Amino acid sequence: MLKTWKINLLRQPILWFLSGILLVNLLIACQPQQVTTDSITTPTATPIQTTTPATVQERPVAYPDRQLSANPAQLPPLPYPNNALEKAIDANTMQLHHDRHHQSYVDNLNNALKQQPDLQSRSVEAMLRDLNSIPEDIRTTVRNNGGGHLNHTIFWQIMSPQGGGQPTGEIAQEINQTFGSFDAFKKQFNEAGSDRFGSGWVWLVRNPQGQLQIVNTANQDNPIMEGSYPIMGNDVWEHAYYLRYQNRRADYLNNWWNVVNWNEVNRRAQASRQQQS
Repeated sequence: MLKTWKINLLRQPILWFLSGILLVNLLIACQPQQVTTDSITTPTATPIQTTTPATVQERPVAYPDRQLSANPAQLPPLPYPNNALEKAIDANTMQLHHDRHHQSYVDNLNNALKQQPDLQSRSVEAMLRDLNSIPEDIRTTVRNNGGGHLNHTIFWQIMSPQGGGQPTGEIAQEINQTFGSFDAFKKQFNEAGSDRFGSGWVWLVRNPQGQLQIVNTANQDNPIMEGSYPIMGNDVWEHAYYLRYQNRRADYLNNWWNVVNWNEVNRRAQASRQQQS
């Protein structure tokens, strides 16, 4: 009996020690574990699959059915005789403007592209829309002469011996909605033409937001270079009016409305809406 008591007495410290260890482990197990950022493995996100939309074929600007070729560039014939627009522009000015000035833009563009067969296969519109892709040594030449060729090709078409008067069709409605009235539109258009310092153009365009807007551009720049579609434009270089009007640009701008081809302007306005769609 005494021996058994002594053995039990010796076992108690061991049991207490073991019990203490067990209790400590239980307490640790019940504590909330602290998670460090080093222990977190962030799953790799599955990349979103994006599809690059197919390039939309650029619609023509120079003509209803085709872009302006540079292979080689060619001077288009006037759609009327030199003296057909006498209500606004005299025959001598028309002849010099078309046969010499426009021809020089065509010749200069062809000369610049002689050693560039890849560029010759592109349209004038495509080159002007992406001037940064043109070699730097001919970029300014292409900009000025390609622009001059495109601008004048449009210019001859938006005038007519039967032109003038009030706009008709959908463009008349759009002008009234955007500018308040045709008279208000004419005033703003003429002011923009008068405000263009030096040489350039005044345009009615459809901007990238689909709105009608009056802009002017320097030299032979075309609105497509800024993403807009040129609906109608008037040339305010001195060679366009100086023989008849001398320094009276305002008189030229006022008289020019007598030869505006509203049928062509309507067609171009419709084409600009299609380009936005």
